[in-house]
Amino acid sequence: MNANQPLTIAVPKGRILSELRPLMRGAGLEPEAAFDDDSARQLRFATNVPGVELIRVRSFDVATFVAFGAAQIGVAGNDIIMEFDYPDLYVPLDLEIGKCRVSVAEPLELRATDDPSRWSHVRVATKYPAITRRHFAARGVHAECIKLNGAMELAPTLGLCRRIVDLVSTGKTLEANGLVEVEKIADVTSRLIVNRAAMKTRPTEIRHWIDGFGRAVQAVRHAA
Repeated sequence: MNANQPLTIAVPKGRILSELRPLMRGAGLEPEAAFDDDSARQLRFATNVPGVELIRVRSFDVATFVAFGAAQIGVAGNDIIMEFDYPDLYVPLDLEIGKCRVSVAEPLELRATDDPSRWSHVRVATKYPAITRRHFAARGVHAECIKLNGAMELAPTLGLCRRIVDLVSTGKTLEANGLVEVEKIADVTSRLIVNRAAMKTRPTEIRHWIDGFGRAVQAVRHAA
């Protein structure tokens, strides 16, 4: 990586971005006006800092952009970090935003008679097959994973499987679809992630942003 090239920071589209914006501001990073226009088709944005640009991509893609060096820094949930387990990612900071959890859920009527401690085999719909298999394998349970990227709550209703593994925040979406949590696999927050090679070749720049975001997180924590 040429140190004269722009430093690229990958951030996720969607709800996490609204929580991230105050931290970006606290770290001294302001994107161009088009960044906050949800209708804009633009994906690459200049910032107030010369030589630093932002790209806005799907949350699941942030870790890939950073791991393969297309971006040097990014913001990704630890659910994504756990799922892909890229060796080229360094995770220096918990941003303490996007708080939720990865959980196992099943229909309410099944929960009344179900005993998770007796499971030996489960069929699960999820966008987290790696996390799911590791979780159940640690308990000696074989997990058959059906990969879905959305509408997970429909899987039990339509007979695709009896259980799902998905992100849960308030639980209202599960409740609205007749499902209930039965196990929490992991708590989730968004983390600052760094490409390891870039950390070696551009340490001063990257440390500047790690420290800046760290101060912003502390400021929010103290203001709460």
